[in-house]
Amino acid sequence: MTILDRFSQKGHVALVTGAARGLGFEIAKALAEAGAHVVLTGRTAATLEAAVAAITEAGGSASASAFDIADRAAQRETLAAIDREHGRLDVLVNNVGARDRRPLSEMDDEAIDELIRTDLLAAASLARDAAALMKRHCHGRLISITSIGGHVAMPNDGIYPAAKHGLTGLMRSMAVEYGPHGITSNAIAPGWFATETNAVLAADEELMPFVRQRIPVQRWARADEIAGAALFLASDAASFVNGHVLVVDGGMTVRM
Repeated sequence: MTILDRFSQKGHVALVTGAARGLGFEIAKALAEAGAHVVLTGRTAATLEAAVAAITEAGGSASASAFDIADRAAQRETLAAIDREHGRLDVLVNNVGARDRRPLSEMDDEAIDELIRTDLLAAASLARDAAALMKRHCHGRLISITSIGGHVAMPNDGIYPAAKHGLTGLMRSMAVEYGPHGITSNAIAPGWFATETNAVLAADEELMPFVRQRIPVQRWARADEIAGAALFLASDAASFVNGHVLVVDGGMTVRM
C-alpha cells in the first residue's frame, strides 16, 4: 500500500452534518471524491438535494437526511437508516455550528441554552451513537469542527467560544474513551473562511488591512481549503493521530 492509498475512503461510509453548503459541503465532497459514500445532513431538504446532486454529478456517491441537528430522535433515525442501508459507519464529521454575535450581557437564558444545545450537546449525542456503530468494526474517525474561537475570543461573541472549548474537551474525552476500540477522535479549528455565511465580511475592503496584518498569509481562506485537513484526519494516514486539534487559520492564532 502506498501513502496515497492510505488516503482512500473506498468502501467507507461517512456522515457530515451541516453539509449543504460551506465547509461541510467541501468536506463531504472531498470524502466522496476519495471514494466514500457520504450522507449529508442539514435542515433544508431542497438545499441538501442540490448538494447531493453536485457530488453525484461529479462521480461521487452521496445521499441526504434532512433534520435539525438538535433533534436527537432524528439523529437516531438517521444512524439507524445508515445501519440498515450500509451496515457500517466509518467517519462522522460534526460540522454544524450556530453563532450569536452578542455580548453575554445581552443574551437571555433561552439564547444561551439554544447555542449550547446546537454547538455542543447535539454533537455529543450524535458522536456517542455513531461510535456505537463504529465499534462493531473496530474502526472509526470522529472529527469535530471547532473554531479558532475555541482558542481566542472576540468582543460581542459571548457563548460561541465556550461552546467550542466544550467541543474540544469532548473530542479529547472521546479520544481516550474510544481509542481502545480503533476509533480516533480529532478536531479541526478553522480560522477566517470566506464561506456564504461570511460573504459580507469577506467582501468588506475596510476589513482587509486588519486581515493582512493579523493573518500571516494575508488573506481569507477559500472554503475548499478545509478539505485536505478533513480528508487527512478521516484517513488511514492519520491512524495514530488521536486527541489533536488541527488549526487551519493561515497562522492567525500564532501571531503576536
